[in-house]
Amino acid sequence: MDPVASLLTGPDAGEILRAALAPTGGKLLSWHPEQVDYQPGRGSTAGYRVRVRWPDRRVTSERLAARTGEPPAGSLVVGDGQHQVAVWRFPHDPYLPGLAAAFDPAAVAKLLASFRLGEGRVRLAVRAYRPGRRAVVEAIGPAGRLFLKVVRPTRVESLHRRHRLCTAAGVPVPPSLGHTEDGVLVLQALPGRTMRDALRSGTAAMPSPVDILALLDRLPPELAEAPPRPSWSARAGHYAEVIAGILPEHAAPARRLAAAITAGAGAGPVAPVHGDFYENQLQVTRGRITGLLDLDTAGAGERLDDLACLLGHLSVLAQIDRPRAATINRLGSRYLAAFKSVVDPTALRLRTAAVVLSLATGPHRVQESGWKATTQRRLRLAQQWAETATSSGEPDMSGLSPGPQDPLIPPDDDGISRAGHPVPGQTTERTGSWV
Repeated sequence: MDPVASLLTGPDAGEILRAALAPTGGKLLSWHPEQVDYQPGRGSTAGYRVRVRWPDRRVTSERLAARTGEPPAGSLVVGDGQHQVAVWRFPHDPYLPGLAAAFDPAAVAKLLASFRLGEGRVRLAVRAYRPGRRAVVEAIGPAGRLFLKVVRPTRVESLHRRHRLCTAAGVPVPPSLGHTEDGVLVLQALPGRTMRDALRSGTAAMPSPVDILALLDRLPPELAEAPPRPSWSARAGHYAEVIAGILPEHAAPARRLAAAITAGAGAGPVAPVHGDFYENQLQVTRGRITGLLDLDTAGAGERLDDLACLLGHLSVLAQIDRPRAATINRLGSRYLAAFKSVVDPTALRLRTAAVVLSLATGPHRVQESGWKATTQRRLRLAQQWAETATSSGEPDMSGLSPGPQDPLIPPDDDGISRAGHPVPGQTTERTGSWV
């Protein structure tokens, strides 16, 4: 394993956390990584759950984070002469200066009052946190349920503008009520439940392919005025390097797959895109789409990528959710048949292979039990998508049954669900049959 990835998850990580707590008098009792954002050649970040005994004998559960590379201002730096690691304690994230206030009930009550959302007590709950990147805090107060999305201050204005553009265009995104200069965006909740939750019910109606395409057609053209985001196929090489770093024995096949995807995926016309379009970003009610969540990646791109993102996530969900694999496969097959009529079928499958390759890095990122085996299964699923891009036959899906305790990947990049917040799940994994 790459030394940086090992540093953030191996025994040395405990020593780093102990050293960081020492100036406060806190004693580390236990720790475990709950997510690792491994970025080869760049700064990598890990988030930890820890138990700490303080000088007054109190024992608390805390979130700590550590980052390699250039340390951000305001963080404690721990070094051993060879490595330098910045460490911080939630909610004092140096990249997210608005997070501490967003997790302070008194500060949030004052913020909501300033937005004319009523005065009174508020209750807060963290619904997502990616150290250094973003957080979502649910706030229940006089105006009901709201969500505070915390991003880097340089990004909050453009995110607010994207929400306003989509709302004006009739896209059912969470309306933005405003933002603060330190990176807090105030969002209304939406009705319905996520499409993933609806699939889990086993009986709920699902949006038709026509509804999916119509929703993407409603994205405002102004989104496409920004520089285009890299396609899933262009990013395949990066995800192959992540796999190479954490599972060196699979470096060669991952790199070959990425090269094949990049060489054959082609290019489509630039259009407004969501950028991270999958079932946990869609709110549904009785088969109707009632919400589109998480506009962090919305902008200019290719329709191929949004369609491939949905297909890739569904095919992985079919691996994950054994009891409902047949239902998920039927829906995925239905979407695939419809999407092939509006975009190039070969490019669509290769882009989907790139999405699944990206999801193969997820089990390590969230440090799930048995992540190595799960990563290998997803890598094989990505290979099968690529193989069927140029073959009319169905791949051999035998021998890919998972162990009984493989957990569901939490929503990627703080995917928001239910009324706007993420709900991680625990289920089992099973291979799909419609790739």
